[in-house]
Amino acid sequence: MDEISNTVCSVIDSAELCRNTHPDREFAEEADKASMRIYEHLQYLNTNTTLYNAILKAESEGALLSEESRKAANNLRVDFEKGGIHLPKDKLERVNQLNLAIAHLGRKFNENVMNKPGFVDIYPASRIPRNIQHNFKPISRFKPRGVEEQSNAMNATRQKGVRIVTDSGSVSSALRWASDEEVRRQVYVVGNSEPRENIGVLDELIDARDEFAKTMGCRSYAEFAIRPNMAASVDVVMSFLNDLSDTVRHKADEEFNTIKDFKRRVCYDKSVDLEPWDEDYFIGMMKSSAHTVDPSVVASYFPLSQCIKGLNVLVESLFGATFHQVPMGDGESWHPNVIKLSLHHPDEGDLGFMYLDLYSRKGKYPGCAHFAIRGGRRLSDTNYQLPIIALVCNFSSSRGLTARLNHCDVETLFHEFGHALHSLLSRTEYQHFSGTRVALDVAETPSNLFEFYAWDYRVLRTFALDETTGDPIPEKLVKALNASRNMFPATDLQRQVFYSIMDLTLFGEHTSKPVDTISAVADLKRKHTSWNYVEGTHWHTRFSHLINYGAGYYSYLYARCFATTIWQEVCQDFAGDSVIKNSGGGIIPDISSLCKEVGL
Repeated sequence: MDEISNTVCSVIDSAELCRNTHPDREFAEEADKASMRIYEHLQYLNTNTTLYNAILKAESEGALLSEESRKAANNLRVDFEKGGIHLPKDKLERVNQLNLAIAHLGRKFNENVMNKPGFVDIYPASRIPRNIQHNFKPISRFKPRGVEEQSNAMNATRQKGVRIVTDSGSVSSALRWASDEEVRRQVYVVGNSEPRENIGVLDELIDARDEFAKTMGCRSYAEFAIRPNMAASVDVVMSFLNDLSDTVRHKADEEFNTIKDFKRRVCYDKSVDLEPWDEDYFIGMMKSSAHTVDPSVVASYFPLSQCIKGLNVLVESLFGATFHQVPMGDGESWHPNVIKLSLHHPDEGDLGFMYLDLYSRKGKYPGCAHFAIRGGRRLSDTNYQLPIIALVCNFSSSRGLTARLNHCDVETLFHEFGHALHSLLSRTEYQHFSGTRVALDVAETPSNLFEFYAWDYRVLRTFALDETTGDPIPEKLVKALNASRNMFPATDLQRQVFYSIMDLTLFGEHTSKPVDTISAVADLKRKHTSWNYVEGTHWHTRFSHLINYGAGYYSYLYARCFATTIWQEVCQDFAGDSVIKNSGGGIIPDISSLCKEVGL
């Protein structure tokens, strides 16, 4: 069974990497076709009664001797049953149709996010700060010199402007740096109102997942998705999220009022309101005025090559293993910037391999992600199949490993590196359990834990060195970075709670159909955040986590609780049982360490 799973996963995982990163569109398109074909084959395997009956037989006869083999059999049986193999033929056929429809809708949703971001044209260009204009497309128009001369083209002047394509990166940049409030408002509204096509796609996806779950005997898709996780039930997760929402509300309101008061002082207007498009701009101003942190100075300590060395130092100190660059065979690499590393231990030999593809380029997956290529598994008493992964980021440079990272990018790199190490250091008998193939609500724990290292001076001083003098980053600068980071923690936490509740609500039980997702999300924002909802916007239609983490986005907060407790307790003392507690038949993390981190 694991051999079959290993073969199928090797195709799916490689195809996913190829279609998201390969610069040759023909490769990407063929990978896309291969991925869908193997997914359809997976549907066939998941409804194969011969395989299913073999699992039932092995379990019932007590033939499985190790704990891992019994767990593997149980998980495989559950996977079969999640595909509906135990259902009557007509229902099974419907489940198969719905599974394929859900996969296609998910792809359509993500393609719309990438291909239909929307845009805003701003005139004149001077309304956009000069230091960020290079991020946007220059445009121009003819503008008459006077109303009475409009018909005379000779009297028109060419006016320069900028087109802000409202993808997430450009929206973030404009909202952070544009002093013109009307520019921020336009960017916010358009950036949170595209792609409109995804309103319908999401409606179809919610209906398909709901019918699928009910055909499987569940009350909602959320119940179906959460049942195999640590939490075990929707009620347990919603209780956890509502507790966090209530706990963080008072401090988030205080932070909101602090930002509003600051805006009123800056604008010399005691009656002006604080709007959602103000958040990044005024928080940025407040952090800059409270803590002198020059982004260019910070970036000078973080050349990408040094960050890779720093991760190597960290891995050696924690695990006694080191990364070494290794040559690639003909046709192995998909781009000249890609490098291959082996993780080597002096006693155990090679532990696994990692490809690094760290720079943005046209047509590439826009975010940062960890792609599995091959899972680890025991082949014999003396032979182990080593894991292979790819770490994909989108840092802005084409100059090899000389790119400089801002500190946010450093944190992102450490996060993805946590995923990579989870895969590379994992040792399981079956690839079914290799690396990040664990319960969803614990999977993000190593990546969240590694983020803490990116903020710790003891770690940063080992690799964040001045390029000319070789001096380590000043402790005073690291303290300023941490102080800036800790200025509005409740606002950030509240946002994540809102995202999680929104995800759980959209895929939860509904008394009527169709679900008006725009109204539902607006109501949740008013209830669970301190900020206004802007009429006409539908930000959730570009929230790709609804596809990949349907009813599972809460797992990020679970992981933050686990990771924060481990960082605060385990790294200084043994935490014992304080990391988790039982609740309503499921497991929830202890939230006290996370609350302590945000000053609650």
